[in-house]
Amino acid sequence: MKDSNHLLNDQQAIERIFDHIDNNTTDLGDETWKEPVESYFSQERFNQEIQLLRRLPVPFCPSAALPEKGSYVARQASGTPLLTVRGSDGEVRSFINACRHRGMQVASGSGCKKSFVCPYHGWTYGLKGENRNIPGSDGFPGIDPAEHGLKKVNAVEKGGIVYVCQDGEIDKNFLDEALDYFNDEQALINQSGIEDQANWKILHETLLEGYHIKTLHKDTFYPYGLDNINVIENYGQNSRVIFPFKRIEKLRALEESKRVIDGTITSVYSLFPNVSISVLSKHTNLVILEPISPSRSKWVIYTLINKSNKKGKLSKDDAMRDAKFVGDTGQDEDREAARAIQETLSTKANDHLTFGYFEKAIVNFHTHLAKYLD
Repeated sequence: MKDSNHLLNDQQAIERIFDHIDNNTTDLGDETWKEPVESYFSQERFNQEIQLLRRLPVPFCPSAALPEKGSYVARQASGTPLLTVRGSDGEVRSFINACRHRGMQVASGSGCKKSFVCPYHGWTYGLKGENRNIPGSDGFPGIDPAEHGLKKVNAVEKGGIVYVCQDGEIDKNFLDEALDYFNDEQALINQSGIEDQANWKILHETLLEGYHIKTLHKDTFYPYGLDNINVIENYGQNSRVIFPFKRIEKLRALEESKRVIDGTITSVYSLFPNVSISVLSKHTNLVILEPISPSRSKWVIYTLINKSNKKGKLSKDDAMRDAKFVGDTGQDEDREAARAIQETLSTKANDHLTFGYFEKAIVNFHTHLAKYLD
């Protein structure tokens, strides 16, 4: 993964972690944030957030999900059914997944096709969204196929991710801070979806701080990790949080040139507003938190095998075992916590949620969310 100039390189990150271990410290923010609880259950606020998600270039899938000409992914994004396709020219395009006849969705799931045939009446569309065929076209006088292709939305590939902007042009300045998160070596090995009765922001917040590791994950992650020792870096509206494992201590005895950070940390990149990338020992998860309602969300999870490193080539089986451990343990605990928090928000227990110095990445997230909503 190519790092931004704003981020520490591997050797600098190792030294920062050792310094924190030796001094029992962690990276701290310089401000706190109080978020009104209404932000997590208000329908008005939810509607504003959906409109924002449609205006911004938001990750839709990794490029590895569209590996060849004709590859496609069809799913809902910010409440809109979208169809994203790699064309015969290699370009990625995205469309509203609605037939121009009666609005039926022309594709579902993912796969590879040369064209998309509406399952309702058979109207057919090419990989560029063009209308190729209207069965019984004589029954539709005045309908020009050239004007009845699939409705296009803007899409762009950068750093191994396909970004989609539903309303308006893609703001290139917004993508200036985006990194090269994936490379051609990283094949897609699994994709899944999970729904939770919790606001998307609460679920996103669980991924962005290590203050809770010892308490919430005492029998899962904490036996391998450290208590509230993190490297936290904000770059623009995005963040990176590094969670070290205890086994990083093995690197102390090695010369700096021989130190390999892979396998000794988990890095979580927060891609504003609703996406995270978790880089673990053998696999990387691209997680998109799709808001369904103020109190309901869907995790869209793409799992990719990590690239080879100095320790050797990684196998798909190793990567899937790595992913299963994370999904069956710590992630379930985070989800349960988020659901429990959601149940208390409309009570009179709190009028706001407080984020302190340990939660630097979450403060950055809320600061930018408020800015964009304003």
